[in-house]
Order: sequence, then structure tokens, then C-alpha cells
Amino acid sequence: MYLTRMAINTRRRGAQKLLASPQALHAAVMAGFGERRSRDGEHRVLWRLDSYAHDRVLLYTVSPDRPDFTHLVEQAGWPATPCWETRSYQSLLDALKVGQQWRFRLTANPVRSGRREGWNDTKPLGHVTVAQQQQWLVDRAERAGFRLLPCPMGESTDADRAVDLSVVDRAVRRFRRQDRVVTISTATFEGSLEVTDVDAMRTTLTKGIGRAKAYGCGLLTLARPPAAG
Repeated sequence: MYLTRMAINTRRRGAQKLLASPQALHAAVMAGFGERRSRDGEHRVLWRLDSYAHDRVLLYTVSPDRPDFTHLVEQAGWPATPCWETRSYQSLLDALKVGQQWRFRLTANPVRSGRREGWNDTKPLGHVTVAQQQQWLVDRAERAGFRLLPCPMGESTDADRAVDLSVVDRAVRRFRRQDRVVTISTATFEGSLEVTDVDAMRTTLTKGIGRAKAYGCGLLTLARPPAAG
């Protein structure tokens, strides 16, 4: 498995087209894996866009094969400078242990099954409020191989916030896919977790959480917590 990070040049017209459509960006990401790309759960490519201040946008992918993003650099990067970095993900996966604590980031598609007037069957409906979106992740943590850590003392002003979990970005994306319009709601989570099941955690890191994985959802990444001091 490989983890890749690439900077996106948001001022380029090609980048703007990709950022406007998760469908187009998905196709561009998958083009980096040639004929070996796969949509099944064993060989899924996960990706996520992280946006920061001053138009800094980073594309992350986790994949079974090493990508070649030359085409993405030409379309949406800085062709004169190295724009993507790939490293082995296996060392992290192999080093996971029960009780380890990590900071994490995840963009997901928090949904529930529901039925609206005129529908014959239930369909996925996006959660609307921050509280609903947070509860969606809380409900999935155990199966995903981790527990959310308590909020550090003195760092929460919300009496209802029992765990270290924040929604740092929310969006509703609408884009065309062939002859129909696709709508997905997304939430980007940050917080702290503790590994409780190593096998389940490895599955979460390599296969993702929730729906809409083709559209930039489901990729959870880990970072060491800051040293106490």
C-alpha cells in the first residue's frame, strides 16, 4: 500500500475544473494507475482533498499500487517542480497496536436511510446538522477499530462535546454524472482516537469509511499527537 500527497495549483484552469467536479477528479486520480486500477474492495483507491488558508489544497491518495500523477501535474500542478510524494503505507499498517493514540482527519459522506413522500424505497439521505454528522462517526468507531478519546480538559466550551471530535468543514456538492445530477453532503472531521482492534483499523485505513468513496470520501489518515509539554 502507498500513501501519496500532491499539491494542487488552484490558480490553473485545469485545477479549477477538477475541483468543481468530484466525478472529474475521480477520473483523473484513477488515470494515475493505468490498467491496474480496480473498483473492488480489495484494490480500492481512496482519495481526499484537504483545503487550507491561502488557496493551499493537497490531494491525498491511499492505493495498492504506486501512482504516476504526471498528467495531474500537467493539468493542475506546477510542472517545473516535483509535485507529488509517495511513500510506503505498509510500515504504518504493520506498526499499529491496540492502545496507540493518534490524531486523525477524515472527510466522509454521513448519511442515513430514509424515505420521502413519493418514494417507494428508502434511499441515503445526508445528515444535516453538525451533531448528527458527529454522531454518525461515533456510531461507526467501534466497528472501524477505534474509540474516540475524551475531549482534553479545558479545551471544550461545549457541554455536550464528550469526545475530541470536531467538524472542521461541511459542504454539499452537486455535479453531473452522465445524464443525471449527483448530490452528496460531506463533513471533514478532526479529532483524537485510540486503536482498539488492529485488523479492523487496517481495514478502515485501506478501504475507507462510509459511502461516496469514488468522490473523495472515506479516507482516514493518522498523525502523531503533539508531544505533551
